[in-house]
Amino acid sequence: MSNVIATPTRHDLPFRAADFATLTEALDYAAQGDTGTNFYTGRGAIYASLTYGDVRRDALDLANKLLGLGLEKGDRVALVAETNPDFVRFFFACQYAGLIPVALPASVKVGAHCAYVAQLQRLMEASDAAIGVASEGYLPFLQEASEGLAPRMVATPEAFYALPASDAELPVVSPEDIAYIQYTSGSTRFPRGVVIKHHTAMANLQAMVGHGLQMSNEDRMMSWLPYYHDMGLVGFVLVPMSAQVSIDYLDTREFAMRPRQWLNLMTQSKATISFAPSFGYDLCARRIRPRDLEDYDLSNWRIAGIGAEMIRPETLSHFAEILAPCGFNRRAFLACYGMAECTLGISFSPLWTGFTTHHIDSDRLADNHEAVLMEEGENGGRGRHFVNCGIPLPGFEVEIRDDGKVLEDWRSGVIYLRGPSVMSGYFNLPEETSYALSDDGWLNTGDIGYLANGMLTITGRKKDLIIIHGRNIWPQDLEHVAESQPEVRAGDAVAFSAPDHEGEEMCVLRVQCRETDPQKRNNLVRRLTALMRLEMSLDCYVELVPIHSLPRTSSGKLSRAKARLDFINEHDAEHLNGIAEEVRLRAASA
Repeated sequence: MSNVIATPTRHDLPFRAADFATLTEALDYAAQGDTGTNFYTGRGAIYASLTYGDVRRDALDLANKLLGLGLEKGDRVALVAETNPDFVRFFFACQYAGLIPVALPASVKVGAHCAYVAQLQRLMEASDAAIGVASEGYLPFLQEASEGLAPRMVATPEAFYALPASDAELPVVSPEDIAYIQYTSGSTRFPRGVVIKHHTAMANLQAMVGHGLQMSNEDRMMSWLPYYHDMGLVGFVLVPMSAQVSIDYLDTREFAMRPRQWLNLMTQSKATISFAPSFGYDLCARRIRPRDLEDYDLSNWRIAGIGAEMIRPETLSHFAEILAPCGFNRRAFLACYGMAECTLGISFSPLWTGFTTHHIDSDRLADNHEAVLMEEGENGGRGRHFVNCGIPLPGFEVEIRDDGKVLEDWRSGVIYLRGPSVMSGYFNLPEETSYALSDDGWLNTGDIGYLANGMLTITGRKKDLIIIHGRNIWPQDLEHVAESQPEVRAGDAVAFSAPDHEGEEMCVLRVQCRETDPQKRNNLVRRLTALMRLEMSLDCYVELVPIHSLPRTSSGKLSRAKARLDFINEHDAEHLNGIAEEVRLRAASA
């Protein structure tokens, strides 16, 4: 709407680097200025603008109405997290009301109705949500998912806004109160909710705003990241608010359809900070046409953050090369490492140095867990570039361990860390919490990496988690789909990701098959491929293998790590690349 005016970049309110005790205290302070949030259509038109003062006023009013429903402090509120002002209002209303927001994915795809409803149902059930909120477009899915769970109210934001004011008093918000629950995997069968308290969130926000990003009131942020991911919620809802800076939003789906709009809005708003996973930079670079370059001015972009999945240096170099004529400086790249279990940020590279890499001998890394540097073109080994993810934020202790032993620099192992922004646990999952979090506060991240001169470098995924284009997928979900077929017995399927020659991950499903008829085997492969797309919205390479060929641990469990290694060893680089290209072509034609 042309009559909507965007919130300004600067204001006269003295800048504070997120040094608050709670999220409500942070919003109370930001509301005294005139910065805030702006929402854009896919065509680049602003359709809503709320100052932080507007957000606070609306949130307080809504908090009173929510408590009028008889909700009690600590009740969960499920929010289908579309990128719009309603989510922001409800999230902060929950903070003032002492309620706990739970962001649900807003990502239903064509042909995936059943899978999406099942995902929402699992999350509603796991969080024991008292109410559910969704726009008109998503409400039928949420209502269907809520059947049999009996929440007090499942409705549109407008229905909640229309509730009468109540006599309920807002509770006192304590740093020890739970601020929100972040579900990490998007899994339909194994959801795990990370519990983040106010003091936990504020510790991470203070470290990122003051140290990792070194923000000031000269900054402006821009994001197309979804609110239901930790990088979108914490990095681009909570960070700008706690730093009192304005932010411009583009819906994730709009970015996927029109990735160049990211650059248009960066130019228009003169934003200084924006983040994306590798695939976001890649998608944007692929869509840029030579005639577009004269329309962009990216000279204000001082931090181009990169994280959420394994970082591909070739992608960043290509992006920087294409956009150099528009004032983009490759030194703006900021590689970082984070996870929801630590609120968000763990390590950040030094500012304005661009990304750096180690060229590591892949064979030595795989065989001996040693990160050995190689010269470019050096013979006698396979080399791979790993992007360094910087120095841990203040307050974090990081150790690389192997079977409980702390390893020296340049030795690869599981990353353990401890610090003030580590979660208090998984919601209502004591066993999973005790496995991930020790009594003395050390978190087993499950990620693989090494330290060198204080710098952290990530070399592998979490043990079993599959990450494709920033999307987290639990292999158990894929295996369950396969085992639902009459030809596949329980324990006959294993899912994992594997890299092609460029290091880009693809999804693989290996299935033990007793069928010998070629036509029936081919039908099974085609059926499983279609089911992966229909139920999981995922392009997956399905491979049938003989019975008794899937590797198992000494306790008899399937070993996904060994299955992945076997797959890579059985296919040379050229074959792996051909398989990856087949998967990509199938995705492009879908």
